[in-house]
Amino acid sequence: MSNPAFSVVIPVYNESACLDELINRCLASCRSTGEPFELILIDDGSRDGSTEMIRQAADQHAEVVGVLLNRNYGQHAAVFAGFRQSLGPIVITLDADLQNPPEEIPKLLQTMNKGYDVVGTVRVNRQDSLFRKVASALVNKAVRQATGVMMHDYGRMLRAYRRHIVNAMLQCHEHSTFIPILANSFARKTTEIQVGHAERTKGESKYSLFKLISLQYDLLTSMSTFPLRLLSLMGTVIAACGVSFGIFLMIMRIYYGATWAAEGVFTLFAALFVLIGALYLALGLMGEYIGRIYHDVRSRPRYFIQEVRGGSNLEHGENMIHAESISNHP
Repeated sequence: MSNPAFSVVIPVYNESACLDELINRCLASCRSTGEPFELILIDDGSRDGSTEMIRQAADQHAEVVGVLLNRNYGQHAAVFAGFRQSLGPIVITLDADLQNPPEEIPKLLQTMNKGYDVVGTVRVNRQDSLFRKVASALVNKAVRQATGVMMHDYGRMLRAYRRHIVNAMLQCHEHSTFIPILANSFARKTTEIQVGHAERTKGESKYSLFKLISLQYDLLTSMSTFPLRLLSLMGTVIAACGVSFGIFLMIMRIYYGATWAAEGVFTLFAALFVLIGALYLALGLMGEYIGRIYHDVRSRPRYFIQEVRGGSNLEHGENMIHAESISNHP
């Protein structure tokens, strides 16, 4: 296969119910561009038969490359494995659940040809629950405030990146990574386009309520030190309130004596509980950052590739070896 004009990277985890349709629609959409391409499917430790389906697709279609990880590492680690294997000057990422139609890929390419480094997407007529819509809106607003990059929908995997942006991201070795934010930190020109959004009809969502909350927490603490600054501000406010409250207690004691409000016992307990709560909050946030430092200084690989199937075996094989050496030596 000749050098691809673009690469499509799709992380797959237990998506056997829709994987055949995903592959067929992606191939049809990419072939409609008339450009050479590669479709990289990363199996993120699936246990439902998706692994074998990816192997078969790689054997049947010259454009398909199967990257099989030895276990589940998470969506963003799987995407990084796909980035390392990709060869195209433009790389497009896509979810495997078909909620983002593969037919939108040509639209992303047309926008990239206008000279943008990163092209994001905004879902039109979003087919998600009210909880996910509200949570997404809050997170997107927080990200815009923290990064200064005015994009409206950071939660979609359907995005396009130029090769130099992908290479810059591959040089970053922190484990708690949110790819859209990381890419925008290197991009000079970014934009976003409207795309369709479909309801999931096959398979199950891999994001439970707990995982969604965990993802938002990771997002907040991985993109900036704003929580630590907020903590310092909270400490200052609480200290000021404590001083003010102490002055208030002294004045009330002078005017009304020690018998008012049970001689101030319950009021002091309330103040103590506020301070203890602030202390535990501080310890929790500090522990989160220290934990991230601990994970990063160990310099363990984000992922381990067990097998690469299909495509240009020589080129992709070299990329696999390079990925392991880079991951172990930041």
